[in-house]
Amino acid sequence: MNVQTQPQVSDSARTGAPRGYMPGFGNDFETEALPDALPQGQNSPQKCNYGLYAEQLSGTPFTAPRGQNERTWCYRIRPSVRHQSRWVKTEVPGWKTAPHVVDDVISLGQYRWDPIPVPDEALTFVTGMRTMTTAGDVNTQVGMAAHVYLATASMEDDYFYSADSELLVVPQAGRLRFHTEMGVMDAEPQEIAILPRGMVFRVEVLEGPARGFVCENYGAKFDLPNRGPIGANCLANPRDFKAPVAAFEDREVPSRITIKWCGQFHVTEIGHSPLDVVAWHGNYAPCKYDLRTFSPVGAILFDHPDPSIFTVLTAPSGVEGTANIDFVLFRDRWNVAEHTFRPPWYHKNIMSELMGNIHGIYDAKPEGFVPGGISLHNMMLPHGPDGPAFERASNAKLAPSKLEDTISFMFETRFPQHLTRFAAEEAPLQDDYVECWDGLEKKFDGTPGLK
Repeated sequence: MNVQTQPQVSDSARTGAPRGYMPGFGNDFETEALPDALPQGQNSPQKCNYGLYAEQLSGTPFTAPRGQNERTWCYRIRPSVRHQSRWVKTEVPGWKTAPHVVDDVISLGQYRWDPIPVPDEALTFVTGMRTMTTAGDVNTQVGMAAHVYLATASMEDDYFYSADSELLVVPQAGRLRFHTEMGVMDAEPQEIAILPRGMVFRVEVLEGPARGFVCENYGAKFDLPNRGPIGANCLANPRDFKAPVAAFEDREVPSRITIKWCGQFHVTEIGHSPLDVVAWHGNYAPCKYDLRTFSPVGAILFDHPDPSIFTVLTAPSGVEGTANIDFVLFRDRWNVAEHTFRPPWYHKNIMSELMGNIHGIYDAKPEGFVPGGISLHNMMLPHGPDGPAFERASNAKLAPSKLEDTISFMFETRFPQHLTRFAAEEAPLQDDYVECWDGLEKKFDGTPGLK
């Protein structure tokens, strides 16, 4: 699809390909697709160059503390109020929103699913969304939902935005291109993309079929975790996050915008593309991140640290240290701990954990948890390595070893995650998953001094 056809715009912008990225997480950026489109020294001049309109997109209340205040000034061909007509309710059947509790579905348990097959029908990033779990309450802006997207077709002249949530997209197969109001981003497996609440976008399938995971965040937006005694470096470094440079569409074609608002979907028809921001500056913007740049930190003498040491992003709640959502990454790394059971230990905790496998083998579940697969261990339900993993780890020679060719993640929340009917009845649930612990035999012997 062609973007702006004026000669001032680069060939990459005309083809819709990304024109570049700006490094940094939460930075104040400024970028323009046409020279002198961005006002200097003020935000809202009496007249903007090129006949543009100045408009602010706020991601926080106006009076949020300075270090938390997020907003971006956009200089666009039409103000956003011209990107909407009358709204009409519509349905996106596979996309569910909390609170969503299905009375005859049991969410209490340990669950695991095989990869969800991508059907032959034409599905876009939005129409192919399949909700697995919901948590919290979108109306009070707490909690989340976990989805799988199945995309076989590009959105073309269809656009979308969520007034409910920020979207964290984790591709697992295929490649996507996100055309957003702020610019263009590509995302492939082992990368993630973050789409802010209220930002209009459409998704092009570059290589398909495409499948991946989405964490829909109803609460405070994702931030980098505090490193504490780790200090200034490692984990996810801010410079590795990339925001797109300005790119715009000046297209007079029938277009359709769908909004998600309080769990309901509405659609409006307009006569042009809404992606018409020619220049912008601010700190409320989409971004992408390459998970292969995550620098894990771990124990170098004994014991396995808490998995929170692998947190990439966190969305805080009102309780310090208790996240609305944590996005946690398990990637390749060295194991060197002495006298230590090296896989994650057995535990149950207050957080609910939904895991997805992007690529390779996860060390605590080497069998059955395949790329594209999902598992769920809800709050206060015990879980840990399966029987074969326990035996291997208990008897392995404790030389330094490297976990390679592995990348899995976890969406962790303080709220219980409720299964949707799709997750319970249509997704390929492994009915025998709970049996993976059957091989954990009683080994107790009360003989004094016996190890």
